[in-house]
Amino acid sequence: MTTYRRLGRSGLHLFPIGLGTMQFGWSADEETAYGIMDAYYAAGGNFIDTADIYTTWTPGNPGGVSEEIVGRWMKDRGNRDDIVVATKVRGAMGGMDNNQGRKTVHQREGLSRRWILKACEDSLKRLQTDHIDLYQAHWVDNQTPIEETLSAFSELVQRGYVRYIGCSNYSAWRLMQALWTSDRKGLESYVSIQPEYSLLSPTRANFERELMPLCVEYGIGVVPWSPLGGGMLTGKYKRGQPLPESVRADENSSRRFSDQNFDVVDALEAVATPLGAKPAQVALAWMLAQPAMTAPIIGANNVTQLQELLGTVEVKLSADDLAKISRASDWERARTELES
Repeated sequence: MTTYRRLGRSGLHLFPIGLGTMQFGWSADEETAYGIMDAYYAAGGNFIDTADIYTTWTPGNPGGVSEEIVGRWMKDRGNRDDIVVATKVRGAMGGMDNNQGRKTVHQREGLSRRWILKACEDSLKRLQTDHIDLYQAHWVDNQTPIEETLSAFSELVQRGYVRYIGCSNYSAWRLMQALWTSDRKGLESYVSIQPEYSLLSPTRANFERELMPLCVEYGIGVVPWSPLGGGMLTGKYKRGQPLPESVRADENSSRRFSDQNFDVVDALEAVATPLGAKPAQVALAWMLAQPAMTAPIIGANNVTQLQELLGTVEVKLSADDLAKISRASDWERARTELES
């Protein structure tokens, strides 16, 4: 039986694999998205993560498509009370209005009180719900005082529109600033952080040195995005072989193809093979063994991909397995050993 994990010190308990929905309305149409969510829910999944800006790059699309799809699915399935819905605010929505020949830009982004309150109302409509379980600051807004942001979030909690608040893409000092401000001002406090984190992420060292200890000390749940390095850790990319069909193949070949990264994939495959597992499952199982980790957020373009990743909950890694993976991905140690 799957053990649900508490999100930091909050009262939320999450399935150990979160379902990301950035691809809904982009690489997965609505019918496919329904199938993915159905399969996730059937497996016991309860944590669905979206954002108001998903999907905004479609021509003529003002944003919010992912939220709309998730909202329609929950209404159709009648399972809203079973789902922990997480969404985000900060990014630009809509665009410019044409006012009698003059283009006027209204504030449609940021973490100001004005925008947070408006964005939350809009997300609630798209999600067809009366509350958001986890409302997250998508990234820092340097133009708005943190007191204003946290005050607006607190007002939403007081109104009953939001249950808990979290942040995404915050540095350790920014998160500490927010926690200190909440404590000093008596405001709602972030219960989670959503950083980029994987065996390959360029910010991994900073996360493990600074953010991870902070999260452990203050009980902040970690729900990382891109835990598979944009698909690199699935093992579908082979050293020296042609690229497979993938929406991120070109991006990965230019950003993530290196001997060091392929060495990490090789280590995952070496651990996975005797376990009868997949490299992606081993990568996620390694992540779930890290301190403060609640639920890495995965994306899937079809049900087959999703079901393979959900198999992670059955993978049990030994201390030796974890050490092998950590050793293969510890580039600083590898450089030190090479230089010595």
